[in-house]
Amino acid sequence: MNTDLTFIYDGECPFCDHFAELLELKSKINNISILDGRKNPDIVISMLKQGYDIDKGAILIKGEDIFHGAEAINKICSQINNPSGSLLKLLSNIFKSDKRTNLLFPFLVTARRFALISKGVSTSLI
Repeated sequence: MNTDLTFIYDGECPFCDHFAELLELKSKINNISILDGRKNPDIVISMLKQGYDIDKGAILIKGEDIFHGAEAINKICSQINNPSGSLLKLLSNIFKSDKRTNLLFPFLVTARRFALISKGVSTSLI
């Protein structure tokens, strides 16, 4: 991958999928690769072997640095400057704060789990 940032998410989660779509279409972040973990099991397995479980949160790779869960969301939102969409602007403003991200993140993980169960989809990618 010839990108500065790689964002790995769960494409079956409607919240994760919509956020990834907003990142791709409206974030104005250059050099980002956005990967659905369900379609890229090799990278998910590689991350799991390094201790990063995508079932517990998205993963952001920036060069040699790996951010996971709340930290990944906080870091990616910190990269968003002047997004073109109002929802992404709201989300990036909320999650640029590491305190707010850490406070809200457990609720996001729970919402993901309920959404996947209601769709009849496994909550585990591997």
